[in-house]
Amino acid sequence: MSSAASPAQSQSGDPASRRMDPSRIAYQRPQPAGMVPDIFFGGGLSLAEDDPHWVPQAKDVWFKPLVLNVTQGFYVNILKVKKAGVLSRHRHFGPVHAFTLKGSWHYLEHDWVAREGDYVFEPPGETHTLVVPEDAEGMITLFHVTGGYSYVDPQGEALGYEDVFTKLEAAQRHFEARGLGSAYVEQFVR
Repeated sequence: MSSAASPAQSQSGDPASRRMDPSRIAYQRPQPAGMVPDIFFGGGLSLAEDDPHWVPQAKDVWFKPLVLNVTQGFYVNILKVKKAGVLSRHRHFGPVHAFTLKGSWHYLEHDWVAREGDYVFEPPGETHTLVVPEDAEGMITLFHVTGGYSYVDPQGEALGYEDVFTKLEAAQRHFEARGLGSAYVEQFVR
């Protein structure tokens, strides 16, 4: 925000010229045809235990949906794991961006450990085994996952899969069970 006066303000100094400052006028034209609406999720990054948006995924594992983009095949969610151990081995179909919010985690296949404040990029095609270390009290990480992934055994044989549609179904069941209704999830769908 600039404190310098515009030429009109410095010349006239009157309040009417300040009201006409173009930097303070909202965009006046229509948005592109077919554009999907924004998502605003107040408190979306809240880590509160009693937040009803935490969807159970497995024992001691939950996710909180932020965006479930069924038209482009990606999702953004916060993954919460409450205790140490091996979470899963999986192969990605598309790129993944991860931002560690709390705790730590790593992959058996790499020598780094993601800690609070760290960013990780995972390329399409990578297979890795997610572990929350024994010295961590769990982890909470925001993941942007494109294309989903398949769960695999150590030799790469497929055991199952996860994608935006499985996340959507799990969230619908959870919100219905919490009394919010299955349609509650629609605010996250694009």
